[in-house]
Amino acid sequence: MAAVPSRSEILCLFRSLLRISGKFPDYNIREYVRRRAADGFRENRVLTDASSISSAFADGKSQLEAAKRQAVVYSL
Repeated sequence: MAAVPSRSEILCLFRSLLRISGKFPDYNIREYVRRRAADGFRENRVLTDASSISSAFADGKSQLEAAKRQAVVYSL
């Protein structure tokens, strides 16, 4: 199992999600990605178990990769 991500790594992931949301040309999609990121982090901020924190962080990274791919598709 991977180590528990630090606070700075988690904040970096959040900022990256917000940054990638700005790359969507459509307002509705841009706001959806931004809102989903904020809701996900708000929902998971109560986690205390190391394995659940690592799992949520890994899920967030996969969401970031999906958002990056979608941003490229929407920009075409």
